[in-house]
Amino acid sequence: MSSTTTLQKAGDSSGDPGGAQPSDGLKAGLKNRHLSMIAIGGVIGAGLFVGSSGGIAKAGPAILVSYALVGAMVVFVMRMLGEMAAASPNSGSFSAYADRALGRWAGFSIGWLYWFFWVVVLAVEATAGAVILESWIPAVPQWAWALIVMAVLTVTNLGSVASYGEFEFWFAGIKVVAIGGFVIVGLLAVFGVLPGSDNPGAGFAHLTDAGGFMPNGWGAILTGVLMVVFSFMGSEIVTLAAGESEDPRRAVTKATNSVIWRIGVFYLGSIFVVITLLPWNDKSILEKGSYVAALDSIGIAHAGQIMNVIVLTAVLSCLNSGLYTASRMAFSLGERGDAPKAFAKVNKRGVPVAAILGSVVFGFVAVYFNYAFKDTVFNFLLNSSGAVALFVWLVICLTQLRMRKILVREAPEKLTVKMWLFPYLTYATAAMIVFVLGYMLFDDANRQVVVLSLLVAAVVLSVGVFRDGRRKAAERASV
Repeated sequence: MSSTTTLQKAGDSSGDPGGAQPSDGLKAGLKNRHLSMIAIGGVIGAGLFVGSSGGIAKAGPAILVSYALVGAMVVFVMRMLGEMAAASPNSGSFSAYADRALGRWAGFSIGWLYWFFWVVVLAVEATAGAVILESWIPAVPQWAWALIVMAVLTVTNLGSVASYGEFEFWFAGIKVVAIGGFVIVGLLAVFGVLPGSDNPGAGFAHLTDAGGFMPNGWGAILTGVLMVVFSFMGSEIVTLAAGESEDPRRAVTKATNSVIWRIGVFYLGSIFVVITLLPWNDKSILEKGSYVAALDSIGIAHAGQIMNVIVLTAVLSCLNSGLYTASRMAFSLGERGDAPKAFAKVNKRGVPVAAILGSVVFGFVAVYFNYAFKDTVFNFLLNSSGAVALFVWLVICLTQLRMRKILVREAPEKLTVKMWLFPYLTYATAAMIVFVLGYMLFDDANRQVVVLSLLVAAVVLSVGVFRDGRRKAAERASV
């Protein structure tokens, strides 16, 4: 396959310079405001709200360095992905690019692993949302709430891509307003200028007054990296959604250019507020959660319930996006012949119904496993998909190294977004990802996740290589 054909097949839109109408049967139903909010909300997962307290307890104020390191890694990965997506918008995103740049086996493998990751996430998030909803309305059992939220969002996704975009616009909007308000109010309290605050306002003193900035040493920063890295998964969703937008190249360019401030404000900004409002070793951070503890210290009434509403919004947002993302990856795999052909069919509204239903069925099964076989089957599903985020980011690095050469040779005018300091920063990012994976193997809490994820990846990769070999043999035989 020539490089020119490669670029066209990777998702170029039917001769439209703006890429406004997808050529794969999907409808351009996402407006620019949808894409903007998807891009912003994609980096704010429930993991930020519920997982940050453990990282603070391990690393102290130095958790800021952990978040900064992972944030930088995500910024670089998104820049690479943005370079490829702006040149060739595609609903298969990095899987489609890996298919063309590295080989069919690579696109098959990373596409199915990514799909597997998100359908497991569906069960995790549905259960998390059900826990909150059951606490409000205990008459409805937890398993029923999990099925209800899954069913509602399935109907939303089956409606049209605009329905998904509209729901995500409001879900993400609530998260953005909540964190933005938290940062502003928190900073006012930090400096003692918030009227009626119960927090004395110690300024930056809490960054060093409980054992220094790195109370547990440099090693704790790396441990913190392992604890926060998975809360960043989802930033790449905007490049999949861009294929169904009014102007994919503009949307991708805008999203990748804004990822730095998004991570800076929402992750580093909010965590900075928490550890300046309270000493890092304050027991309430672990007992109540970092954000609830911070709000309580200010004197915000009903902080726990407020945070439950925000977390529920984040959970529903993640469910909504997870189903959308899994279905679009399944659609792309079907279109390339790597999944059932039915997955590549769309209805008159441009919705890949079979891909959505196929994804949600596995999600429903995973929900069942979570309740019936939590410590065996579901635990295996959870652990074996845990490191997929890092695999995806690594493949994006390797793919971009090859795709840049193709773009420069065949379509340099499409390089509207460029990776900085290419290829050195790409290599450095890939090396950091490999280092994190290696470090996880020596960490007791993460070893099983890496080993099981590698095992599943090896199985999928073997199937991909076998299929690619058979395809090439068939092509040679037909010549």
